[in-house]
Amino acid sequence: MPALTTTSDGFLLHGEPFRILSGALHYFRVHPDQWTDRLRKARLMGLNTVETYLPWNLHEPTPGTLALDGLLDLPRFLRLARAEGLHVLLRPGPFICAEWDGGGLPHWLTSDPDIRLRTSDPRFTDAFDRYLDLLLPALLPYMAASGGPVIAVQVENEYGAYGDDTAYLKHVESSLRARGIEELLFTCDQTDGDHLAHGTLPGVLATGTFGSRVDQSLARLREHQPEGPLMCSEFWIGWFDHWGGPHHGRDAADAAADLDRLLAAGASVNIYMFHGGTNFGYTNGANHHHAYAPTITSYDYDAPLTESGDPGPKYHAFREVIARHAGVPAEPVPSPAPKLPRTEVELTHRLALFRQLGHDGVRSADPVTADTLGRRAGYVLYRTTVSATGPGLLHFEGGVGDRAQVFVDGAPAGVLERERYDETLPIHLPRPGARLDVLVENMGRVNYGPRIGVPKGLLGPVTFNGEALRGWDCHALPVDDVPPALAFTPAATPTSAEPAFHQGTFEVAEPADTFLSLPGWTKGQAWVNGFHLGRYWNRGPQRTLYVPAPVLRPGTNDLVLLELHGTTTPRAHLVDTPDLGPTTP
Repeated sequence: MPALTTTSDGFLLHGEPFRILSGALHYFRVHPDQWTDRLRKARLMGLNTVETYLPWNLHEPTPGTLALDGLLDLPRFLRLARAEGLHVLLRPGPFICAEWDGGGLPHWLTSDPDIRLRTSDPRFTDAFDRYLDLLLPALLPYMAASGGPVIAVQVENEYGAYGDDTAYLKHVESSLRARGIEELLFTCDQTDGDHLAHGTLPGVLATGTFGSRVDQSLARLREHQPEGPLMCSEFWIGWFDHWGGPHHGRDAADAAADLDRLLAAGASVNIYMFHGGTNFGYTNGANHHHAYAPTITSYDYDAPLTESGDPGPKYHAFREVIARHAGVPAEPVPSPAPKLPRTEVELTHRLALFRQLGHDGVRSADPVTADTLGRRAGYVLYRTTVSATGPGLLHFEGGVGDRAQVFVDGAPAGVLERERYDETLPIHLPRPGARLDVLVENMGRVNYGPRIGVPKGLLGPVTFNGEALRGWDCHALPVDDVPPALAFTPAATPTSAEPAFHQGTFEVAEPADTFLSLPGWTKGQAWVNGFHLGRYWNRGPQRTLYVPAPVLRPGTNDLVLLELHGTTTPRAHLVDTPDLGPTTP
């Protein structure tokens, strides 16, 4: 019998009445050395449970391999939650959305153009079953049935917004049960339209996702499910941001009032997000409704706990609401964590990006996609020579995925972007045999809707004035990690206009959280002591990158930037206050 069971209108935990007061906290978006701090702050706000997705694409990076280390050490996260006295809701997908690269689906799976994702297609369900065979033996000891903190597991994720293949949902349910999951299973769906009808299963608890219109949303959930607990499994209290868009926020009093309505109605809740964290490295997703829109590096989400783990206005407002309905710990609210003193970093060494090319490129008549090259994320460089001369139009059939910088004999010639549906660029070729380089950046794989799995890189043939350009060298650039220190040389000039790595050092007396500010820099990636902070871009809204304290060390620290365009300054700044852009409610 599962530890968490349902009655006609609520939950029982080990036979006693229980209300789930949960907050979303994605372990893979938080430095592991900060998990304990974030979990403690969840308990101190009055939560008794935390919820997390599981990113299939990172846990099984290649077929048949399982990653459970570092940011992905879920067993450790579950042990820490149990030590803090918190229960856990697990959401293993297979699809998670989460504004996460590809919605959590592995690129090695989604790159198959014939596979029918999130359906009963055996190619999809068999792959998920093999993943569960790898994953679940490591997680079963942490189920409540074995004395662990996990009290419920989700089946799929907002499936009613995607499809209506009930047999597929039943397969996911059966796959979890057959592999030892005894705990309560639940689905979550938006409460409007036909989402609940298409995304739920008989015998599996249905929960709703919404951020407002509480009474209306609960009524729709009750109409669909006449008996059982009422639960909002994603109570949206903020939102995420796209590059070039506004920084979203929600008034704390407004969100607290809706939380109060939820709890007054006797409902259980999972606050999305309690603590958003960061899309470190190449992990951000993207949306594509009318146009492609990549998500920024920060996943602050205007959550109660900020990206750097400090209690914000919603933390205090929500704690007051929870205190009225369920009580909160008598311990004081945590203070903001100390921040590193403002520090200037001189980037004194440089390494041109194109010098990183090895001899492992693929030679092809036409460009091949990044997916064909086996690249989940990052950059691909395409190189050819052109016999024509003079002005003309460079045309990319099918467009680019997602942002292409064009160079003629090493000189910048222009940029094309998927979000603007760019396909053609006017250029001038100075001589016969000029070298044409096209550097294509994957800005994040779509995480929601039918465009999951759309390829990256160059998506078709390339022509100049209508003549096809043949004979391409296609290089997947090795920029998952920073180059070795010995590869850098002193910069001959203080600024640079070519794509290049820039390196510098700075001193730290005592590690503390800080924020990397890059005025004068354009676009690229940042690493501190080899830890990949993520993408920066002067387009905004985000103007700083969060640097977790555990990334730093006493003494000399290393900063590396991959700048794709150019910089007007050789300096970077570590500041004590984040800048995510002006807030737009």
